[in-house]
Amino acid sequence: MRANSWIAVRRQGSHGLVGLLVGSIVWGVSGLAWAIDVKLSPEEAKKALEAGRAPMEKANSPEDVKKVLQQASMVTRVGADPEKDQCGASAILRTKRYRLEAFGRQEAAESKKQKKDVRMPEEFIQKVVDMPNMEIEVQLCGDDEYFAEKADMVFQQKGKNIRPVDISPADRGRKNEGQGPAYRSRFTARFGYDTFDPNAKTTVIVTLQDGQLLQFDADFSKVK
Repeated sequence: MRANSWIAVRRQGSHGLVGLLVGSIVWGVSGLAWAIDVKLSPEEAKKALEAGRAPMEKANSPEDVKKVLQQASMVTRVGADPEKDQCGASAILRTKRYRLEAFGRQEAAESKKQKKDVRMPEEFIQKVVDMPNMEIEVQLCGDDEYFAEKADMVFQQKGKNIRPVDISPADRGRKNEGQGPAYRSRFTARFGYDTFDPNAKTTVIVTLQDGQLLQFDADFSKVK
């Protein structure tokens, strides 16, 4: 696979994956929770790629692929479950493992398409391993399509507010179906791994431009 093709995939991994805001707790061996991995060895990174690749290799129909993607989207969600509360504030934590497993699924998809093994170049694996920031994509609802414009966010841990490195502009709100607020929007912020405790229980606090505060809890010790 050509390098520029991987660049396109990488960008999609950074800014795409829209709507994957459904999730559950991830547990390790013997019931122990895995914490967010700030540092990954090359071997651990390759295992993460394999963990994403294997289920996609076994998917033989569009329905199977959908199930794989739905299951993958359950790993790093925090906050409300959109399947139960469409307008509850929730978020995806795009950890290093999250990104590598997504690339593993892309490897499997490209391998099937090209009918040969396609693997992510070593330099791209290393770039993910070396990433200094964790990205968090927040989804929330409001009463007009620009309600999330200029939204701000902090992590609160142990009584301290931790600010992001930067925040991307919020998407224009999309119409909601049914009852509740009329629009749904999302935005992305990046937090330096060296600024927060990856094992701590955290409160995510979002401030909207009208001064409204939205918050939800995120137990980082249960996300890898």
